[in-house]
Amino acid sequence: MPLSADPHIVVLVEGRSDAAAVAVLLKAHGLDGEGRVKLVPMGGVTNIARDLRTSREAHPEAVVLGLYDVAEERFVLGALRRSGVPLEAPVDLVDHGFFVCDSDLEDELIRAVGTAAVEDALDEMGHLDRFRTFQYQPEWRDRSLTDQLHRFAGSGSGRKVALAERLAVRLDAATTPPPLAGLLDRIAQHLATSTPTHP
Repeated sequence: MPLSADPHIVVLVEGRSDAAAVAVLLKAHGLDGEGRVKLVPMGGVTNIARDLRTSREAHPEAVVLGLYDVAEERFVLGALRRSGVPLEAPVDLVDHGFFVCDSDLEDELIRAVGTAAVEDALDEMGHLDRFRTFQYQPEWRDRSLTDQLHRFAGSGSGRKVALAERLAVRLDAATTPPPLAGLLDRIAQHLATSTPTHP
């Protein structure tokens, strides 16, 4: 998606696959035009303090939102506190624009579309035969299909990003996972009330 030098919204996500899925949904919802939303893959949530700071320095007028995994909440809390956001327990990070995935975005997508749709997406990518072989590996043979799909998604170069895009395309209003739906709603709200940067 095109990036503006002055986006209205910056969205921090953990990695490239998260960014790919969000980009698909922004386009599907008509929220990707004119570089209004900038996606920042952080390369891991431990970089959130750095990326939160640099995003605010580079785009001081932009709203910074984020998507994170439930196990990584402490990093988000710490980054927000260090940036000057007053947080007192109990904290609902949704109030501060950060939406939590359980357990991560890939897991949310797999549960949302169902395992049959994930296998269909792997077939489209030409990876279904590899997945069948993977299923029979001793350490994965007795695991659930969801666990197998989740592990396989992240085991090949580029596979995680490509699969995230294909699963995101399969989402609709009824199946979009709550953290993604919440993020999209918040983006739409901010864009509806932001001042246009172009005449």
